[in-house]
Amino acid sequence: MLTALYKFFTSVKLAVALLAMGLILVFWGTVAQVKLGLYQAQSEFFRSLFIYWQPTGANWHLPIFPGGYLVGGLLLINLFTAHLRYYKPGFKRLGIAMIHLGVVLLLLGQFATDMLSTESHMSIREGASSNFSESGSRWELAIIDAMDAKADKVVALPASLLARGGEVVHPDLPFKLRPAKFYSNSALSDTNESSAFELVQAENVAGRQIWWRGLPKETRMNYRDIPSTVVELITPAGAVRPILLSGHFARPQTLTIGGQELQLSLRPERYYKPYRLHLIDFRFDRYAGTEKPKNFSSRIRLERPDSGENRELTIRMNEPLRYDGKTFFQQSYDEVDEKGTILQVVDNPGWLTPYLACGLVAAGMIWQFMTHLIGFAAKRKTP
Repeated sequence: MLTALYKFFTSVKLAVALLAMGLILVFWGTVAQVKLGLYQAQSEFFRSLFIYWQPTGANWHLPIFPGGYLVGGLLLINLFTAHLRYYKPGFKRLGIAMIHLGVVLLLLGQFATDMLSTESHMSIREGASSNFSESGSRWELAIIDAMDAKADKVVALPASLLARGGEVVHPDLPFKLRPAKFYSNSALSDTNESSAFELVQAENVAGRQIWWRGLPKETRMNYRDIPSTVVELITPAGAVRPILLSGHFARPQTLTIGGQELQLSLRPERYYKPYRLHLIDFRFDRYAGTEKPKNFSSRIRLERPDSGENRELTIRMNEPLRYDGKTFFQQSYDEVDEKGTILQVVDNPGWLTPYLACGLVAAGMIWQFMTHLIGFAAKRKTP
C-alpha cells in the first residue's frame, strides 16, 4: 500500500495531470470573474480545496473540480517526493535541484501571500495626518472611552466574532456583549421599502423608525460589504440594552454605562503604525485642454517620534513609498474637491519569494545548459 502511494505521488504522470488542471483552473477562474467578480472568483477557484456546484435554490453543493490549494499542495508534494526518488547527488545535477527549489519557493511564496498579506487604504486630507490605514473588507466593533484628554482607550473586536454569536466578555469593558442579529452585508432605510425589510428594535433608534435587511455578499469591483448588527449590552446590574450599529453610520453611537461615557462604532478594521504621514499637498495633473489624467501625486511628510525621523517625500502613480516593510501606492483621491489623497497600503511579508524563485530557476537552467554544453564541447575535441 505504501509503495503504491509512493509511486503515485512521485509519478511524472501526476505532475503532468496537475499542471493541466492548473491551466484549466486559471482559464476557468478568469472567465468566472465576469459573473462572480474578482474577489469571489479568487475565493472559489484559487483559495479553496475544491470547486463546488450548487443547484439553483438548493442548500447543498457537490465538489466537481480541485481548487487552487489542492492542486498547488499536490504539486508541492509531487516535487518533493519525485526529487527524493529520482535525484542523484552530483555536480552536474545541481541545476535540477535549483530548478526544483525555485518552483517550491514559488508555490510556498504564493501560499504565504494568501495567508499573511494585507491590503488597506489610508485617507488623508491636505494639512492633516494619519497613523493608521483601514481594511477594505474586514470590519471591527470599536468601543472607545474618550474621557482621557491625552489618548483614547479603545477596545476593538473583529466583526467575525459578532457573526459567530455567543456572549463576549472583555476585562476592559463595563458590560458583557451579546450579538442579537448580524448581517455581513446590509441595507438600512428610513421607510419600509418592501416586505423584505424588518423594523429594527434598538435603544439608540428609539423615537425614529429604521428598517433593515440582509444583502448577498458583494462581488463587484469597487464595492464592498457593509455590515450591520444589533448587539445587546448586559450591564453588571443585569439590564439588557440593545444597540444598533452599522457601517452605514457616519458617526459613533454614544451611550453612558455606569457613569462612563462610551462611543460604539462598527468601522473598517484599522492597522495602526508607529509613525504618521502628513499630507502637505495633493496634485491631480491633467493633459492641457483635457480632463485626461496625467499624474496623481502626494507630497507628504513622514514623522516618526520614536526614532526622530522627519522627512518629506513624494508618492506618485508609478513611484510608491517602501517603508517599514510596507508599500504605499498612490491609488485615488477625494473626488469632491481634490484636496485629499487615498493611498493603498500593501503589507506582504513574502514579496521577495517570487524574485528568489525565478532567480533560482533561471540559475538552475543556465547551470544545466552550461554543464551539457561544456561536456558536448569536450567530446567534440576528443580525437
